[in-house]
Amino acid sequence: MRKISIILSAVAVFGLAGCLDNDVERGVVGAGAGLVASELLGTDRTGSMLVGAAAGVFCDDAGICR
Repeated sequence: MRKISIILSAVAVFGLAGCLDNDVERGVVGAGAGLVASELLGTDRTGSMLVGAAAGVFCDDAGICR
């Protein structure tokens, strides 16, 4: 149950990335969410942070976080 609440918290924080002003801010939030996800799932930190940062940077281009 604890993992689910932490994952939902990370998703909520990542969802707030749309409220940020530019790609750099969204990338930082995405990298943080990727780090939290990697700790919970036991995956590679660097890869998860890179994927999270890329998702944060490009989410406005995809129309997800406008």
